[in-house]
Amino acid sequence: MKKRIAIVLLIAGTAAAARGLWIPVKAQLAQVLLERAWQRTLHGDPQARPWPWADTTPVARLTFERTHESVIVLAGASGRTMAFAPGHMDGTAMPGARGNCVISAHRDTHFAVLRDARAGDVIRLQRADGHTSVYTIDGLAVVNKRETWVAQPTPRPQLTLITCYPFDAVTAGGPDRFVVTARYDRDDAGVSPRRLRIARLRADAFREVAE
Repeated sequence: MKKRIAIVLLIAGTAAAARGLWIPVKAQLAQVLLERAWQRTLHGDPQARPWPWADTTPVARLTFERTHESVIVLAGASGRTMAFAPGHMDGTAMPGARGNCVISAHRDTHFAVLRDARAGDVIRLQRADGHTSVYTIDGLAVVNKRETWVAQPTPRPQLTLITCYPFDAVTAGGPDRFVVTARYDRDDAGVSPRRLRIARLRADAFREVAE
């Protein structure tokens, strides 16, 4: 009897460990498909779904300059969305727009990087039009999940990143949240893929006429 119980516990423990490992693996695999969808977005496809049954689309790319980590952000911060990527909270400012842009992700996958965040760190946020907004972290705080003021509108462009806390908690979904705020510094406009493609088409058309 004791041997059977031990076997059952071993199987249950193995299954639980496998589920725990599958979450970060799934998050990383999803980023491959999301990267492809993001490239389609940058080239003008507003409905570039990462997989056929997805009910969300990419809206931005976050890059943490000090650690060189980069992730694609999806529209909506539902649990279903955040199983694959960070989610942009509905009702908050769109990436790069004036106001408070709020993005959430899990502490043990895409926002594990926030564990080592420091004031002064630079975060780059690339928008769907190809332009990049540059932010600098100016606030780190632990708040209760009921403190909704962190998602309230702001008069100036601001980036707010939220994840569960503590980072090493055994179970997820506790009452505390780790909040990182970053002030907008500047836009690195660059040349968007869409504008580059238009410029090339115009150059080809001009060349044909000239010939």
